Amino acid sequence: MHSGKTDLLKEVATYYSEKLAEHGVTPRGVDWNGEESQFVRFEQLCKIVDPALLTFSLTDLGCGYGALYDFLVAKHPTFSYLGVDVSAEMAAAAGSRIQSATARLLTASKPDVVNDYSVASGIFNVRLKRTDVEWYDYLQETLDVLDKSSRLGFSFNCLTSYSDEDKKRDYLYYADPCRIFDFCKRRYSSQVALLHDYGLYEFTILVRK
Repeated sequence: MHSGKTDLLKEVATYYSEKLAEHGVTPRGVDWNGEESQFVRFEQLCKIVDPALLTFSLTDLGCGYGALYDFLVAKHPTFSYLGVDVSAEMAAAAGSRIQSATARLLTASKPDVVNDYSVASGIFNVRLKRTDVEWYDYLQETLDVLDKSSRLGFSFNCLTSYSDEDKKRDYLYYADPCRIFDFCKRRYSSQVALLHDYGLYEFTILVRK
């Protein structure tokens, strides 16, 4: 990993570790507004999972304190879970909450196994002082990781460039949904969905293999 990427990930890890220290194991601890929007977000991301499957394996890249695991448990009786986070404090918080023989937590920038699905929620939002070009490069590299570590498909979300100008913040990254959709369609699969109709200033993309 080149030094620029290493520095970027250190900045992100520090940012989220500080949020966790400040707000604890809550949506605000992973820099989200609240539980209601978090639930809506997870509903979109988990549309990647085929409901006909009796069991599946899933990687949660940027797992935070493991809130997605709670959402999955309520809907799917049997699955295996890998939570990955660049923040050691986040991974530790998730590990202390999730007590299951079929769940594992990893402090890293990418998973160490290939699972059926991979999900990434919120990891492309906080760019801090990085430029649009630097952050888009990081986004593309990370989508490659999601693709390579997923057998059946992956999903992720981004803040949308269609957000109201007066609501935008300069330390956040607002992606062009059309550009990201086109990138995924050309690079990963012919089966790509863009979800931009669920009431939040963001969009979700599903890539089915």
